[in-house]
Amino acid sequence: MKVITFGEIMMRLNPEGYRRFVQSDRLEVSYAGGEANVAVSLAAYGLESAYVTKVPAHEIGQCAVNELRRYGVDTSFVTRGGDRLGVYFVEKGASQRASKVIYDRAYSAIAQAEPSDFDWTKIFSGADWFHFTGITPALGGNMPRICLEACQMAKSMGLKVSCDLNYRKKLWTREQANKCMSSLMTYVDVCIANEEDAKDVFGIEAGNTDIDSGRLSREGYISVASQLTEKFGFEKVAITLRGSISASDNEWSGMLYSGGKAWFSPNYHVHIVDRVGGGDSFGGGLIYSLINGWDEQKAIDFAVAASCLKHSIEHDFNLVSISEVENLAAGNASGRVQR
Repeated sequence: MKVITFGEIMMRLNPEGYRRFVQSDRLEVSYAGGEANVAVSLAAYGLESAYVTKVPAHEIGQCAVNELRRYGVDTSFVTRGGDRLGVYFVEKGASQRASKVIYDRAYSAIAQAEPSDFDWTKIFSGADWFHFTGITPALGGNMPRICLEACQMAKSMGLKVSCDLNYRKKLWTREQANKCMSSLMTYVDVCIANEEDAKDVFGIEAGNTDIDSGRLSREGYISVASQLTEKFGFEKVAITLRGSISASDNEWSGMLYSGGKAWFSPNYHVHIVDRVGGGDSFGGGLIYSLINGWDEQKAIDFAVAASCLKHSIEHDFNLVSISEVENLAAGNASGRVQR
């Protein structure tokens, strides 16, 4: 089975450990992006995973491509051109101090891409699934049009399409997101969201829920998924449920909604090493499960277990095996040394 993901890969720069930006004299370098993170997860699970993007035709662009290749992702559809690779800075939070992300991605190669950069008929040949996020059209320029063309071609060629709403207020307004994403959702089979996305993009809010205090309502999220399904005709809606105790400790679970029914995963108390990429690891686990034809309970259990493990791993990529995820999903959550 072959999955195509499409989006922007960036250079990530972060202080070592839990240092603040202002006290750091060196930064760690890694590469990541929402759809790139999903592609790496799927490659780790043994699927044929291809990533589509545009990077500059210089050494820094090649570094990003090399990082994807390192983890088994097919980069043959990466287009070269433009002047710069997007950059983002991450300061990891701890205890009651929140994490911070600063973007420096304006005028990046992918943000200045042209529709002619991507031959979707060729890209989707032999593929089974297409995944993108709301971050990609938010980059502006021609990206909303390119995403629409990709979705239209994917559906015409019989691929399943998934989208993680991933609203980023630093990239566009709620009104812009609503207009663009509403047109794209027509082609989406599986919608992935978190406790804020449905509200920010479509004004659909979970009742009896306060994300700041960490109070979550199962009934509220069933209502959100039901309203999204009714509005756009999704086959499935998956929602991650994060109860924020502090920047260091979260409650983490998820829900999968299909055919008017909801399935919930076990809840994990997560002590966080690095939470960036947590939602993408959930998406990767969910796509892998659904491609394999697993039932809804097994699918949501695997996706949440995969993303639970991601919170223990530095940087954005979820570098875990199928067996590690399955062991956790089966209840082996003690973290004891394996000998």
